[in-house]
Amino acid sequence: MLSRSEVFALAILLFAAVPMVLGTFSSPANPAKRRTINLPNRSVQAPYSDAVLVGNTLYLAGRLGLDAKTGKVPEDLEQEIRLLLDGIKATLGEAGMTMDDLVSVQVFCPDLSLYDKFNAVYRSYFTKDFPARAFIGSGLLLRGAHFEMQAIAVKP
Repeated sequence: MLSRSEVFALAILLFAAVPMVLGTFSSPANPAKRRTINLPNRSVQAPYSDAVLVGNTLYLAGRLGLDAKTGKVPEDLEQEIRLLLDGIKATLGEAGMTMDDLVSVQVFCPDLSLYDKFNAVYRSYFTKDFPARAFIGSGLLLRGAHFEMQAIAVKP
């Protein structure tokens, strides 16, 4: 029987070995290329990138549906959703991707009763199968937003 410290050491070894076996760690012979993506004319200057492209995988930062001119959430809920999704779409475009390249999406919303209103607009942004998604009840969002979305996209 293994001691607690031996089990812990084995778990750490396995945790480190699995990604290397799957080829997700870069090596000097096969470095993963990393490129940051930032949309021009960002309404908010904050210490993060709009997305980071590593190989063929794009990690998109959380995005709000802000009006670019005012930096505020619009009064109209549908317009907020469209601004949010248009921002995601533009970020994907900077990486040579489309909404159909999204594989995983998380939507944060402080009011879960807005689920159907979000979906009514969201579904119109896809031409193929939808990505996996979580619609998560959250606390208050920055700037009084009703939705924040982050995602992962993969270019085949």
